[in-house]
Amino acid sequence: MSTETTTNAAPVTLTEGAVAELKKLIDQQEIGADFGLRVGVEGGGCSGMSYILGFDQKKDGDNEYMIAGLRVFMNKAHGLYLAGMEIDFKSGLDARGFTFNNPNATSTCGCGSSFSA
Repeated sequence: MSTETTTNAAPVTLTEGAVAELKKLIDQQEIGADFGLRVGVEGGGCSGMSYILGFDQKKDGDNEYMIAGLRVFMNKAHGLYLAGMEIDFKSGLDARGFTFNNPNATSTCGCGSSFSA
Protein backbone atom coordinates (compact mmCIF):
# COMPACT_ATOMS: atom_id res chain seq x y z
CA MET A 1 0.00 0.00 0.00
CA SER A 2 1.29 3.46 -0.87
CA THR A 3 2.05 5.77 2.03
CA GLU A 4 2.72 8.79 -0.15
CA THR A 5 1.12 12.02 1.03
CA THR A 6 0.12 14.62 -1.52
CA THR A 7 1.20 18.13 -0.61
CA ASN A 8 -0.69 19.80 -3.46
CA ALA A 9 -3.78 21.81 -2.73
CA ALA A 10 -6.78 19.60 -2.07
CA PRO A 11 -9.34 19.49 -4.90
CA VAL A 12 -12.19 19.88 -2.38
CA THR A 13 -12.79 22.31 0.47
CA LEU A 14 -14.45 21.83 3.83
CA THR A 15 -16.34 24.69 5.48
CA GLU A 16 -15.79 25.50 9.15
CA GLY A 17 -19.10 23.82 9.94
CA ALA A 18 -18.08 20.62 8.16
CA VAL A 19 -14.68 20.54 9.90
CA ALA A 20 -16.29 21.05 13.32
CA GLU A 21 -18.83 18.26 12.73
CA LEU A 22 -16.18 15.86 11.38
CA LYS A 23 -13.89 16.47 14.37
CA LYS A 24 -16.88 15.89 16.68
CA LEU A 25 -17.62 12.58 14.92
CA ILE A 26 -13.97 11.51 15.18
CA ASP A 27 -14.07 12.10 18.94
CA GLN A 28 -17.50 10.51 19.48
CA GLN A 29 -16.75 7.41 17.41
CA GLU A 30 -13.13 7.19 18.59
CA ILE A 31 -11.81 7.04 15.03
CA GLY A 32 -8.15 5.91 15.03
CA ALA A 33 -5.25 7.96 13.71
CA ASP A 34 -4.77 5.50 10.83
CA PHE A 35 -8.17 6.55 9.42
CA GLY A 36 -9.03 9.62 7.39
CA LEU A 37 -12.03 11.12 5.67
CA ARG A 38 -12.78 9.41 2.35
CA VAL A 39 -14.33 11.69 -0.26
CA GLY A 40 -15.34 10.17 -3.56
CA VAL A 41 -18.04 9.13 -5.98
CA GLU A 42 -19.71 5.87 -6.97
CA GLY A 43 -22.19 4.88 -9.62
CA GLY A 44 -25.81 4.94 -8.53
CA GLY A 45 -28.38 7.29 -7.13
CA CYS A 46 -31.24 8.88 -9.00
CA SER A 47 -28.96 11.19 -11.02
CA GLY A 48 -26.29 8.63 -11.96
CA MET A 49 -23.53 9.16 -9.36
CA SER A 50 -23.55 9.37 -5.57
CA TYR A 51 -21.07 10.98 -3.20
CA ILE A 52 -18.95 8.94 -0.80
CA LEU A 53 -18.20 10.56 2.55
CA GLY A 54 -16.98 8.49 5.47
CA PHE A 55 -14.00 7.43 7.52
CA ASP A 56 -11.69 4.87 5.95
CA GLN A 57 -8.07 3.78 5.73
CA LYS A 58 -5.85 4.80 2.84
CA LYS A 59 -5.96 2.50 -0.18
CA ASP A 60 -3.79 2.02 -3.25
CA GLY A 61 -4.63 4.67 -5.82
CA ASP A 62 -5.50 7.30 -3.18
CA ASN A 63 -4.15 10.79 -2.89
CA GLU A 64 -3.92 12.12 0.65
CA TYR A 65 -4.53 15.75 1.58
CA MET A 66 -4.54 17.66 4.86
CA ILE A 67 -7.52 19.98 5.24
CA ALA A 68 -7.85 21.91 8.51
CA GLY A 69 -5.94 19.20 10.37
CA LEU A 70 -8.00 16.35 8.88
CA ARG A 71 -6.52 13.60 6.72
CA VAL A 72 -8.57 13.36 3.52
CA PHE A 73 -8.29 10.43 1.10
CA MET A 74 -9.50 10.56 -2.48
CA ASN A 75 -9.06 8.07 -5.28
CA LYS A 76 -7.07 9.80 -8.03
CA ALA A 77 -9.75 9.01 -10.63
CA HIS A 78 -12.45 10.82 -8.62
CA GLY A 79 -10.72 14.21 -8.84
CA LEU A 80 -12.27 14.81 -12.26
CA TYR A 81 -15.76 14.78 -10.73
CA LEU A 82 -14.95 16.53 -7.46
CA ALA A 83 -12.49 19.31 -8.32
CA GLY A 84 -13.69 22.57 -6.80
CA MET A 85 -16.39 20.95 -4.64
CA GLU A 86 -17.25 22.42 -1.24
CA ILE A 87 -18.51 20.19 1.56
CA ASP A 88 -20.59 21.91 4.24
CA PHE A 89 -22.59 20.82 7.26
CA LYS A 90 -26.05 22.27 7.83
CA SER A 91 -27.70 22.12 11.24
CA GLY A 92 -30.75 24.30 10.70
CA LEU A 93 -34.43 23.53 11.11
CA ASP A 94 -34.96 23.03 7.38
CA ALA A 95 -31.97 20.73 6.81
CA ARG A 96 -29.40 18.81 8.81
CA GLY A 97 -26.41 16.96 7.43
CA PHE A 98 -23.53 17.26 5.01
CA THR A 99 -24.15 19.10 1.76
CA PHE A 100 -22.13 19.06 -1.46
CA ASN A 101 -21.70 22.13 -3.66
CA ASN A 102 -20.17 20.65 -6.80
CA PRO A 103 -19.47 22.98 -9.75
CA ASN A 104 -18.96 19.93 -12.02
CA ALA A 105 -22.49 18.61 -11.51
CA THR A 106 -24.73 19.24 -14.52
CA SER A 107 -27.79 18.10 -12.56
CA THR A 108 -28.54 16.97 -9.02
CA CYS A 109 -31.37 15.13 -7.33
CA GLY A 110 -33.66 16.65 -4.75
CA CYS A 111 -31.77 15.13 -1.80
CA GLY A 112 -28.43 16.58 -2.97
CA SER A 113 -26.49 13.34 -2.57
CA SER A 114 -26.69 12.28 -6.21
CA PHE A 115 -25.52 14.08 -9.36
CA SER A 116 -24.58 13.75 -12.99
CA ALA A 117 -21.57 15.32 -14.67
